[in-house]
Amino acid sequence: MEALGKSIQFLKGVGPKRSQLLNKLGIATVFDLLWYIPRSYYDRSRIQPINGLVEGDNCSVTGTVAASSLKRSRRGISIFQAILQDHSGFVNAVWFNQPFLSRSIKKGQNVWVRGRVKLACNQLQLQVQEYDLLDGDSPKHMVMPVYALTEGLSQHFLRQLTEAVLSEYLTIYPDILNSDLASRHGLINIQQAFWDIHFPASPEAYKQARRRLACEELLLFGLGLKKLKSTQKIYCGVVHREQDDLVGKVKGQLPFRLTPAQLRVCGEIFDDMESSRPMNRLLQGDVGAGKTAVAALAIAKAISSGYQAAFMAPTEILAMQHFNNMSRYFAGLNCNIALLTGSAGSARRQQVVAAVKSGQVQLLVGTHALIQAEVQFAALGLAIVDEQHRFGVRQRALLGDKGAKPDILVMTATPIPRTLALTVYGDLDLSVIEALPPGRTPVKTVCLPRERRREAYKIMRQYLSDGAQCYVVCPLIEESEKQDLLAAETLYEELCAGLAGSFRVGLLHGRMKGAEKESIMASFKQGWIQVLVSTTVIEVGVDVPNASLMIIEQAERFGLSQLHQLRGRVGRGSRQSACFLLADPKSPGAVMRMQLMARINDGFKLAQADLALRGAGDFWGVRQHGLNQLQVADLSRDLDIVEMSQQLADAMAAFEPLHQQYFDMKFKKTPHIAAN
Repeated sequence: MEALGKSIQFLKGVGPKRSQLLNKLGIATVFDLLWYIPRSYYDRSRIQPINGLVEGDNCSVTGTVAASSLKRSRRGISIFQAILQDHSGFVNAVWFNQPFLSRSIKKGQNVWVRGRVKLACNQLQLQVQEYDLLDGDSPKHMVMPVYALTEGLSQHFLRQLTEAVLSEYLTIYPDILNSDLASRHGLINIQQAFWDIHFPASPEAYKQARRRLACEELLLFGLGLKKLKSTQKIYCGVVHREQDDLVGKVKGQLPFRLTPAQLRVCGEIFDDMESSRPMNRLLQGDVGAGKTAVAALAIAKAISSGYQAAFMAPTEILAMQHFNNMSRYFAGLNCNIALLTGSAGSARRQQVVAAVKSGQVQLLVGTHALIQAEVQFAALGLAIVDEQHRFGVRQRALLGDKGAKPDILVMTATPIPRTLALTVYGDLDLSVIEALPPGRTPVKTVCLPRERRREAYKIMRQYLSDGAQCYVVCPLIEESEKQDLLAAETLYEELCAGLAGSFRVGLLHGRMKGAEKESIMASFKQGWIQVLVSTTVIEVGVDVPNASLMIIEQAERFGLSQLHQLRGRVGRGSRQSACFLLADPKSPGAVMRMQLMARINDGFKLAQADLALRGAGDFWGVRQHGLNQLQVADLSRDLDIVEMSQQLADAMAAFEPLHQQYFDMKFKKTPHIAAN
């Protein structure tokens, strides 16, 4: 493995200057170069003659540069043009915002280009998406890799360097799969996979190479999580044994009967709590699935067993709501509950901290304030983290460190497809509440262009007249000179004027102080405020059953997950609820998001569609684990490979030192060995 960590600078033909350019691409070692996967390919045998170009086609041509020029448009966009000639004719090839090409694409240069054919000034024009400078030699490979570049590097150089590294270093590349396991799953060996991912001889060779390397990434990641879980098992954690019927009493005070799904996950959590192995479990459920009730019963079990519990939420609003709910569920049951947030005064803070340290407080609810050094528990037995994606792995660990290996339950209302959840949260056991409580009616979702926004506000008046309350969400707090976005403060003033004398309007945003936010939310929950204009501070946890209408301004600015979370603030009462998305989507992705929101209410189905639409690169917990460093695997379309990699990880022996070195180089990017 040491040779694979060799600095790229010391390879033949590189040197300090090119090494710096390669570093910009994330290539610092031999290992990095092997894993620098081409972004696309082109087949030199599949070239279209220039006189056969048709408007609207995506095509590839090769030609000689007959002339070139660089100019700038009125809007300041640089336009580089090259007249390409082949045996059949001429075409004008155009590159946008790449002025440096004028230094490398000269008259007489042979080039390959791929792009879309457009009609401009009654002439066909090839708008270039990718290009390659061709040498005069006959091609060694007919299928050529196309790499992402930075100025100063050429495709020709990177191909030569990659081919040299493949020839010299592949024989020492470790194959973590034995031949029996590989053949059983139809996987080619790792050396062949690297050759065929860089220089595929055929589409089938590429397909097999990609499959093996995607599996390699996911398997290595799975082995790392397997090691993490194995280290967790060696610790002896808290064993919960109930000393009274507190669980039954809390269950009797819940405002509803538990669903079969809630009862099932309670059983899974209780089994973990009764084990000596510390619980590390993810409780996943859609908006309104009833996770808080399950958390309350887990807290009751911990307190009944003589331990304390901690419940951490990402915002003061949500922490206050959890505090109020727990106070209601445990009312009259001799359970001391305290709230601790960043806005707590010094005297109150010291009082709460002292009571928690002495054991007088059995349940502490709060925000990040819970993980401050001054907060010490007498006997922490259960730590619950709500909205897991809002916290980092380190923050979760800090809360767990407040006790002697307490059980940890993390919850998320952000639906994640099951297979992805098993990968992203592979260090956690998984419980899923699939169904919503009975009586919930799906929220009717309507997407309207902003020119028709008056229709939405006319319907809002009808809802208000019927006694319902409404949310109006904006992307910004105040108007921005740089962005043409409707601001919450501006809309608040507009609605105050328009509804004056009829209905009361409130404003809520993240810059307000804690006490002010609490006052606004209390007024809204009590019905004194009928319309709440807000930013996304209400995205998670806010529960007002009488709120039955949600209007989201400039909805195209939000992601699917955020839109679904916002929509989840309504539909919690008996009245038919609605959500209006006021949007002017410009991109195909934004149009698709609006269509999906209008068509799908189920959060898990929406998450699966979101995964297919944008991949997993910006999923909430992904960056915490390094899955954004996946260079081949695509979690939106490789679910079968994800499952196969999990099976392989289960079938393999313990995490070996070789695996650790490999894992560090792939995911942790450890310091490189500067050997020559």
